[in-house]
Parts: sequence; structure tokens; C-alpha cells
Amino acid sequence: MILYTILSRLLDYPDPDLKGNLDLIREAVAGESELKAQERAVLERFVDKLRAEPLMQLQQEYVQTFDMVPEHSLHLTHHLFGDDRGRGPALVDLSEHYKGMGLEMKEGEIPDYLPLILEYVATLDEVAARLFLADAGKVLTVLAANLENAKSRYAPLLRLVEQRGHLAQTAA
Repeated sequence: MILYTILSRLLDYPDPDLKGNLDLIREAVAGESELKAQERAVLERFVDKLRAEPLMQLQQEYVQTFDMVPEHSLHLTHHLFGDDRGRGPALVDLSEHYKGMGLEMKEGEIPDYLPLILEYVATLDEVAARLFLADAGKVLTVLAANLENAKSRYAPLLRLVEQRGHLAQTAA
């Protein structure tokens, strides 16, 4: 589903490519029939805010939000293991899972990075995507709450990811 691809891009570091494609992203959101009205509204508001701000400001905010505050890290195993050595095997297992499913990671990518996870989830059917996200449900809930407490613009996006991991919900 295109939702996961869009979320992956919006939760990744903002670059000129993102800034230049915001109109296309907004069109994709408007044209996606499988989005719930609430999901569409969250995405449209987020894209509109990105369009209104200079790229450098968006980049600074992103670094301040995700790179400077460990509780906001988009590396999901960080929330489970911190810098403990138990994190290494979890990262290896996730890398091997991706390889087994045919996902090629770029050099230097860490497999627990949420935008990469969403890229992978976008290749799955909706039930498999929900199951995969449900495995990270507790971490997504904590991360979304941390971002809400910080009044981050990214919190609603995390809530969308978290909600998609709730197995009891229907796809649309």
C-alpha cells in the first residue's frame, strides 16, 4: 500500500528530493482510495506544513528531534536494548529477514530504522504488513507518546504507523 511508502519518505531525513516532490506526495495521498479519512487528513496537514518551511529549517528540526534525543530515535531496537549487546543479534536477525524476503539494504543502513521498515512493509499485503508492525507495537506506542510529549510535528505520523499495527482493525 502506498501509505507505507509515503510514511517512509516523510519520516526520513528531509532532503531536496522530498521538498521537490511534496506536491506529488499530496496528490498520491488525495488519490489513494484505501486511506481512511483521518489518515488522509494527517498526511495532508503534514505535507502542507513541510511545503511552508525552508528545507534547512526542516533538516534542523529533524536532527533535533530524532538524532539528539534518544527517546525519539527511529531505530526501533534502541528502545528495546539501548546500546546493550542484545541489540546486535536483533539487528542481524532483521537484516537476514530482509535478505530472505529480497529487500536490498543500502550500504550503512541499519535495519531497524523505521523508514526502512516501512519501505519493507510497503512490499507486503495488508495483513502481513499489520502483523509485521504489530511486532513493534509497544515500541511504536512509546515512541509516538514521546514525540507527543515533545509536541513534535512527527507524532501524528507515528500514531498512523502504530494504528496500522493494530490487528483488530480493518484495512480501510
